[in-house]
Amino acid sequence: MSAQFDLDFGDAEDGGIFFVTSEDLEPLGEAAGMQGLRVCRISLADYTDREALFDRLTQALRLPSDFGRNWDALADSMRDLSWLKATGYILLFDHAEDMRDRNEDDFDMLLDILEDAVDYWQEAPAPFFVFFALPESAFDDTDA
Repeated sequence: MSAQFDLDFGDAEDGGIFFVTSEDLEPLGEAAGMQGLRVCRISLADYTDREALFDRLTQALRLPSDFGRNWDALADSMRDLSWLKATGYILLFDHAEDMRDRNEDDFDMLLDILEDAVDYWQEAPAPFFVFFALPESAFDDTDA
């Protein structure tokens, strides 16, 4: 793993949204899975529009057939997840730069929804982790 995290996947307080590189996703998923979290991988490669996002989320999260396919419905679903029987959840988004670069408003809306979900699950309490994989160059531009 190229990034080092001091996270306890069994602790809801450690939950949050994190930015990593693609090679970090597999070991993070394995570590979380070993602690009983439900691991959901979502590729944002070649992002086109939110309909495609809802398709990918429906498949990865096994969203119910009555999922409303809009931002409000996604926000509601992220605070439920009762159909995914697990002690906690980890969402691994690969190629996040494709969505961010293609439609920053959609990317920001997804982040907002997931931030609210993190807050909800910390109060529940249940572990809820979100990792967005960005290229190494995205981290080169940030100050240490």
